[in-house]
Amino acid sequence: MPAPRRLTEQTLAAAVRRLARRDRDLARVLADYGPPPLWSREPGFPTLVHVILEQQVSLASARAAFDRLKSLASPLTPQTFLSLDDASLRQAGFSRQKASYARQLAQAIDGGALDLDRLARLPDEAAKAELLKLKGVGDWTADIYLLMALGRPDAWPAKDLALAVAAHEVKRLPARPTPQELETLADAWRPDRAAAAHVLWHYYLNRKKRVIYE
Repeated sequence: MPAPRRLTEQTLAAAVRRLARRDRDLARVLADYGPPPLWSREPGFPTLVHVILEQQVSLASARAAFDRLKSLASPLTPQTFLSLDDASLRQAGFSRQKASYARQLAQAIDGGALDLDRLARLPDEAAKAELLKLKGVGDWTADIYLLMALGRPDAWPAKDLALAVAAHEVKRLPARPTPQELETLADAWRPDRAAAAHVLWHYYLNRKKRVIYE
């Protein structure tokens, strides 16, 4: 099975140029803020744990918890994670629920139920379906992993709050879009939805520096 295409700095730049030609609202973001950087992460167990920590909390607090975890388990592998007790995970900043999710992830990898190397070779929908089998991994977590860790060019995290806020403002929508509305909106950006996400995140992170679009 050939490896799926990956988003790189070069392919992101090309995709952004295509989007700018097709969508004048995204073109305006690029004119105001320039091209977005390539936000990417290393595929593997540590990144999946990090994304679980990011569920429904600020990126800063998730990063702090992840850094504390790495100081307790180095290198961070499923085996070293499973050696940590509840008190250690609480000390790192895990809620009881997220500790359970991460433990089940570690057990799935350690026991062979989840093969992350194989996952990286699967088509988008099949890879997402494998991730969704895990307790605590929902659409947002799976989509973020596909986009940032596996670099899938058409991954689209429709349940991402920052994307919804950015789309609301950039596209001048009457209200913040629901995940389903955001999914429908992004159909026009296929097969470059990951690049569109980068453009909207770029806007979201920079929008306070300028007047929000009227």
